[in-house]
Order: sequence, then C-alpha cells, then structure tokens
Amino acid sequence: MHVPALLKETLEYLDPKSNENFIDCTFGFGGHSLAILEKSKPDGKVLGIEQDKEVLKQAPKNERLVLIKDNFNNLKEIAEKNEFHRINGILLDLGISSWHFDKSGRGFTFKVDEPLKMNCSDHGLTAEDIINQWTKDELIRIFREYGEERFARRIAEIIHRERQNRQIKTTDQLVDLIKRAVPSGYRHGKIHFATKTFQALRIAVNDELNNLEKALPQALELLEKGGRLVVISFHSLEDRIVKNFFRESARKDHLKILTKKPIGPSPEEIEINKRSRSAKLRAGIRI
Repeated sequence: MHVPALLKETLEYLDPKSNENFIDCTFGFGGHSLAILEKSKPDGKVLGIEQDKEVLKQAPKNERLVLIKDNFNNLKEIAEKNEFHRINGILLDLGISSWHFDKSGRGFTFKVDEPLKMNCSDHGLTAEDIINQWTKDELIRIFREYGEERFARRIAEIIHRERQNRQIKTTDQLVDLIKRAVPSGYRHGKIHFATKTFQALRIAVNDELNNLEKALPQALELLEKGGRLVVISFHSLEDRIVKNFFRESARKDHLKILTKKPIGPSPEEIEINKRSRSAKLRAGIRI
C-alpha cells in the first residue's frame, strides 16, 4: 500500500482545523486526505481528485470526502462544478504511488517485464506510442529535458534503429536497448541506468510538468485569504516549477512563502519508506 510522504510535515503546514475545507489534488489511496479529515472534524470536508479509475476503486469511504475522477489541471472547474467553496488548503503530492510501480502492471518499473504503458489514466498516450512513433529528435528532447539523461542521443538512436525492425512493446525490450546504448561504467552507477529514461517517458506520457504549471495558479486563486498551498515534488524539474511559481507569486504579494528551503523527509521516514527520500515539500499562504 502507498505510504504518504511527509505526512507529519504536510499536516504542520496545511494546519487543518475544525470545519475547514481542503482539496487533495492527487488523492491516490487517501493517506493525506484521511489525516486531514481527522483534523478537520466534525464538519470539515476534503475534495479528492484522482485520475486513475483503478486507484479510485480502492478508495476509502467517508461522508465528508468528495471523490472526483479527473486530472488536477482542471482544478478550478472541478471545484466550481462540485460547489466546493471556502477552501482553506490545497495539497499536491506529485509522486507516483507505490501501487503504480508494484501492482499496476503498466510498465512504470524496469524491475519486471511489463507492457510499455506508463499512463495514470485509462486513455490516451502510452510509452509504447512515444517509443515507436515519435521522431528521433523528439526522443532526444524528452530524454534530455525530462530525464536529464546525458546519453539521450545514444539511447534515442538505438531505439530508432531497433524500431525499424520490430515494435518495442515491453519494459525488458527497452531496458536492453538502453543497456546497449550506454557505456559499461554507466551501467554500474548509484542509480539504475534506465531510471532517467523511464522517468522521462512517464513525465511525457502523463504531461506531468504542463499539468503542474496549469494547476498552481488555479490553486492559488481558489484559496481563501490565509489559505495554504502545500506541494510535494519528487524530482528537480517539478521542484523548480514550484519554486519559481512561489517566488513569482510572493513578488506580486499574492503568496507568503512558509518554507525558505524545501522540507525533506527525516532519516526515520526514509528508513520506513525509502521512496520518500527524494520528496521535497514547499508551502505558502495566500495573502
């Protein structure tokens, strides 16, 4: 089961009180939301947004929880459609859940052989589409920009050659191509040699960075004065977007930044939940 990252810190910065209303833009399995509901009882509510129908099937039930299947890039429209007002806090936990890596069977992990999907919703673009249909230059661009992969060109070139002969459909096929493309020393580094390519594909499939850029101004607009915005990111590209948005909003006197530097997990949390080690929390309060 997914363990929510930085739960204690999230509650500290959201500071939920009795009868306040919150939006969890990335509901997942509800770990953050259930804790917020506990703090905001008896009448506080949470609007939870989750785009994956398989995850929603496993969602906990609570009479003060409103669950919506959608993408948080439609945040303002979702809130208005559900007449969800007087919002005291909004959370975006941008990490992919452990369930997606371990149980979904959609190719998020390179540890087992799975179909190359990597989609968090039940329709649209897949990693297989990108690998087999996007141009070599487009592959180079996303591997460089989204994966910060220094061997982006070599990986894109070997994929381009391979797909002339056969469709690349599985994670094992892709890992083998990456292994052939990178130098031998790179295969034995601190992180797995396929990590950055897989990250790049996942970001591209789910349009993660564009969705974040669309959602942040909507979140700030929806908040009551004094309402709090908390964002947990898991890689530098997301964190950079959040940091720049917070700085620009503070410059315009729309937001007071509560975290001068991003908050990371404690050693105790990392020991319990190793996937939390790259988590960074930033928080601000609407002026």
